[in-house]
Amino acid sequence: MDIVTLVAIALGLSFDTFAVSLACGVVNQRISFRAALKVAFFMALFQGTFTVAGYFAGSVISSAVSSVDHWIAFALLSFLGVRMIVNGIEPGLADRKGDITSLPSIVTMAVGTSIDALAVGVSFALLNINIWIAGFLIALVTFIASMTAIRLGKAARNRTGSRVEILGGLILIAIGVKILLEHLPRYS
Repeated sequence: MDIVTLVAIALGLSFDTFAVSLACGVVNQRISFRAALKVAFFMALFQGTFTVAGYFAGSVISSAVSSVDHWIAFALLSFLGVRMIVNGIEPGLADRKGDITSLPSIVTMAVGTSIDALAVGVSFALLNINIWIAGFLIALVTFIASMTAIRLGKAARNRTGSRVEILGGLILIAIGVKILLEHLPRYS
């Protein structure tokens, strides 16, 4: 597989991470550079690690997880989305409930957006590919996308006010619904 194809796959995998990171910037307008690095690092770590894990686990993990992976992603992203909407409706609640850049929140977002990377890793196992280069490239693209999105989210919040947090929550829920619908059987 050539580098252009790998970058295209990495970009595709990073779309959900981009949207979630954008929401992080919107929610936490005063997010520090260090906190943004932490979010981007964990998003990248999980994307890359899930890709490599999928490669090595092959069909064993894939068949066990594939029946519920979309439900897990939907539940995690919807939980965070509802929390953001509530915080947008009652802004002071965010300070009482915790920080979206806390480690538990970041890990929840990272897992929710990285489940597709597990499936990509399984498909890579069927190809003649260097999984370490692929995993690193996917992590790198995800890191760049996440840092960029956090910055854009901060800028959007400055222009639109705190109510944009509701939009961020709706985006997280929409991503969860999208993942769920992509995996549910279609009846014709």
